[in-house]
Amino acid sequence: MIKATMASIGAVFVLAGCDVTTTSGAGGTITPELRQDYLVAVASVGCVLRDERQYGAVDFQAGLTREQTVAITTGYLSRGKAQRVDDGNSIRITTGPCAA
Repeated sequence: MIKATMASIGAVFVLAGCDVTTTSGAGGTITPELRQDYLVAVASVGCVLRDERQYGAVDFQAGLTREQTVAITTGYLSRGKAQRVDDGNSIRITTGPCAA
């Protein structure tokens, strides 16, 4: 019985390791669905996050916390799916519905 339970737990960890699109951090778990909601929300504000108005709209529309929004944005920046805009403070998302 103990061996079967340990095997089941091991299988869960192996399967969890396969889903590289789900991440956890200070803002909680970010699922592929939340990333999709984020991309739709960013597209609705013109694909550029400039200030509180855009970030707030994305947070609200996607149902994300600010920490989750920042984590997703940072992840896209690090993977080359977003870029800093001329002023250095704004970020243009370049993936999903915002792909040029």
